[in-house]
Formats: sequence, C-alpha cells, structure tokens
Amino acid sequence: MSLPREGPAEQVLWRDALSGSVDAWNELFVRHHQAIYNFCFRRVGSWTAAEDLASTVFLEAWRRRGEVAPEIVTALPWLYGIATMLTRNHYRTMRRYREALARIPPPEPENDPAETVALRVDAERRARVLVSVLSRLAREDREVLELAATERLSHAEIGMALGIPVGTVKSRLSRARRRLAERMESEPERGPRRGGRRTDSVEGGPDEHRDMVASRTADAARPVRGTPAGTDT
Repeated sequence: MSLPREGPAEQVLWRDALSGSVDAWNELFVRHHQAIYNFCFRRVGSWTAAEDLASTVFLEAWRRRGEVAPEIVTALPWLYGIATMLTRNHYRTMRRYREALARIPPPEPENDPAETVALRVDAERRARVLVSVLSRLAREDREVLELAATERLSHAEIGMALGIPVGTVKSRLSRARRRLAERMESEPERGPRRGGRRTDSVEGGPDEHRDMVASRTADAARPVRGTPAGTDT
C-alpha cells in the first residue's frame, strides 16, 4: 500500500518534524526518498551519485527545516527544490573537474624514443593501478584527494567546497593519503601480457593526460617534506 504524500497525515508529520521530532522526519524520509533519488538519478545519470545526492537532500532539509512554513500540504516540492540546487552544484563541480583535467599539459617529448615508450608504459600501468585504488576509496577520502591533487585547493578552500571545517579537511586528507599509499603498495599488477604489454585499460580508453593526473594524485598521497601529514601548508 502506497503511503499518502498529501492530506492531514502529511501535514501532521511535517509539523512534528519542524518541531524537532526525529521519528516524524524519518517517516518523511521513508515516504519521499525514492522520489528524490529518482529525480537525482535522472539529472546526474549515476546511481552512486544519485544516492549520495538524495541523502544530502534530506540532511540539508533537516538543517533548513525552520525556513519552511508548517502550513504546507506536502514537503515533497520543497525537497525537489533542494535536490535541484544540489544537482546544479554537482554539475558545476564535475565541469570544473573536467576543465582542470583539460588544462593539464601533455608530457614533454623525450629524446630517446625507446626510453619514452618504456616510461609511458610504466606511467600508464601506474595510472591504471592508481585509478583502480582511488575508485575503491571512501567517497569522503576520494573527494579531498581530488580537490587537493587535481584542483590544487588549499585546506581552507577544500573545507569551503565540501562544507566542512579545516580541521576535518586535515584529518580526512591525512587518512586518505595513508590509505592511498597503503593500497598502492599492496595493489597487485593485473591484466595478461600480450607482446610485452598489458592489455588491461581504464574504462574510457587511452587518455593523453593520464600520467600527469597519476603523478599529481600520487604527490597528494605524500605529506609535504618537513611538514607532518595533515598540517595546513
């Protein structure tokens, strides 16, 4: 049996939620989460991103619940408004990320072709391992690493981008660097060899900037020399 989204029952739930009832808010979450998730998925095209966005919608709605009049018939339109704002922010973040990747210059050509090929093959192998490891990090760890390595943001700027205190940024970045280094060391080489080269590849095909991205992210995994890990520089 479907749960009503309008009518007195919804209004009573909303008034209770506005007064601080966690049970009422949980009930609103159960009623509307699927609709908000579907909305986010249609806009971003990724189920993992949509799940994160849908959860964030309800966290943001709880934080801003005092801004809405208790007389509204249903909370769903307001939730859609928050979801629209968050998906727009998601688009902007992804666009800035792609633009940052596009600004990374290609590697300088080497004089020795054989050495160039060997270095590039090794860089591509390390990049594949790095991409694989990054994809398995927790989202909050991956976010701080990407902002630090790719966007070159300071701790304060990362905190502003993610809406978290600078101290939290430092602790997450320190933890992310440690986990990245540990997993890079333990990551086995994968993919069968064919003619001396591995045949596994990162989804999406060759990328001329891959080795530079790998270098920058690997740099972010190492604390700055002479500075304890997690210390703002």
